[in-house]
Amino acid sequence: MTTAPSFPDSVAGLLEQARSAGGGLESLEAPPATRAELAHESSAIAATLCLRGVSSGDRVAIVSPNDATMVTAFFGIVSCASCAPLNPAYGRAEFDFYLDDLKPRLLVVYDALDTPAREAARVRGIECIELGRAPGLASGMVTLDGERPSTGAAAGQRLDEIALLLHTSGTTARPKLVPLTHRNLIHSARHIAATLSLGPEDRSLTVMPLFHIHGLVAGILAPLGAGGTVIVPPGFLAPSFATWLARFRPTWYTAVPTMHQAILERLSSADARAMRMQAPLRFVRSSSAAMTPQTIRDIEATLGVPVIESYGMTEASHQMSSNPLPPGERKPGSVGMAAGPEVGIMSASGVLLPPDEIGEVVIRGPNVTSGYLENPAANANAFTNGWFRTGDQGCIGADGYLTLTGRLKELINRAGEKVAPLEVDAVLAEHPAVAQALTFGMPHALLGEDVAAAVVAKPGAYVTEGELRGFVAERLAFFKVPRQIRIVAKLPVGATGKLQRRGMAERLGMVAEIPVISGDTTAARNAVEEIVAAVWSEILRVAVPGVHENFFALGGDSMLATRTVAQLGALLHVEMPLLAFFDAPTVAGVARTLEPLLAGDGANA
Repeated sequence: MTTAPSFPDSVAGLLEQARSAGGGLESLEAPPATRAELAHESSAIAATLCLRGVSSGDRVAIVSPNDATMVTAFFGIVSCASCAPLNPAYGRAEFDFYLDDLKPRLLVVYDALDTPAREAARVRGIECIELGRAPGLASGMVTLDGERPSTGAAAGQRLDEIALLLHTSGTTARPKLVPLTHRNLIHSARHIAATLSLGPEDRSLTVMPLFHIHGLVAGILAPLGAGGTVIVPPGFLAPSFATWLARFRPTWYTAVPTMHQAILERLSSADARAMRMQAPLRFVRSSSAAMTPQTIRDIEATLGVPVIESYGMTEASHQMSSNPLPPGERKPGSVGMAAGPEVGIMSASGVLLPPDEIGEVVIRGPNVTSGYLENPAANANAFTNGWFRTGDQGCIGADGYLTLTGRLKELINRAGEKVAPLEVDAVLAEHPAVAQALTFGMPHALLGEDVAAAVVAKPGAYVTEGELRGFVAERLAFFKVPRQIRIVAKLPVGATGKLQRRGMAERLGMVAEIPVISGDTTAARNAVEEIVAAVWSEILRVAVPGVHENFFALGGDSMLATRTVAQLGALLHVEMPLLAFFDAPTVAGVARTLEPLLAGDGANA
């Protein structure tokens, strides 16, 4: 790994330090802009905002699609205030919430964007500035309220002042506001540039949204800070991707797994061969969500370059760990080694764990936020002995490679057995007919939760739920096998392209219900049912159950189920799958499963 160029002590200084250097900004709509032009334009934007009364400590929100003007506007805003980018796809209620929470001094809105943000700002007395492209000028040159920005001096921001304000996802609770300082962002950009050996010759195709930490830091700050060129297309459009590669000839791009998957689905073998000849890609990067080993293999086979999987989050100013570039070892299924902050594994009690033990991933370092704004309760939960608790579960091997097993809040608790959705995702993705898989928990009357999954089939492929369940059952323990699998046309993704695991059971109307028959007294009707009922009575320490009584309603759990199956197997000299027990946990159901096994073996019940 080469050392990245020295970085300045402010985000805007990334441009100022190298006005005469190569690199710059490119887009579809206008000629390229040099680094000197970007630095001058950002300074002019900052000066104009200062004339509007913006000063250090103020917050300026911005609502803009992916566009070169967003890049210079961001640099201009962070030169004099804290920048809060908002998703342009938000509705009125969302803008009401975020503007109330942020209390910005100004709102900057892209002039061609039809958005309720303007009205939400107006009713709150927040001044609104229209951001536009300056016609006939280079990429990133702007107008503010229809005029070119003023020239002059801006107040400037200090190293430990807040440069960026982003909200965490609010899927299960009120979104938390994450403040990131110039120090945080500069260190993160330096880490990414060093990990990827970025330099002036590199050209980054930035397809991640610029209201997200991934797009801003990995897509903009790291390559510009390393002296390279940033290419900003209008968001991510999978059908246009091959054209962009041929036109702009990037050396790399970074995206979430769903974007990579969309690219694969659009590329024929001929397209892929043409791309390898036309585009000087040296690697592609994936972050912000887990990528299955199968997808990594598919991308590398299609594009002919290594996939560098990394691990990041907003509170860390993006990157925390990464697989190395060749000739370093890339480990599919791992998010690599610490690549910036310190990374550890911590127990629930706050003790750092040794290698290969599973616990919560924790981080600390200069790119990690010092805490959520005005949220002492969240900060008390998030920090332990100076370490930030990420909410992710995983382990670090003796070789230093980190493997994630899932979000702690997304682990499926199936009658006490913890199931990591990522593990099941990876197995489903190995099936030749599966393009994408998403595993999640669904409500269960007795187990609390059961395992379910949604699968997108590859174009032209056909697969059944039973086939997929059997495929997983051959590779994972019985309690990890999805009880239900839905074949769907597409999986839900959020604004940044990340798959939305939470709420999937509700979206699909899935609930696993096992009827509970209380007080059933139906006596055993044959020898097999008599044996099953006797074993249940012994293991559960209950009176001989009726044949329709539910094992779990009588106090059984997964461990007792395992013991029951083992004892029946020893008595009857058969091997009953544990999965079959959970599918029919009554005396009658288990007996029906055992009868063909007994007949096949010629055993005498």
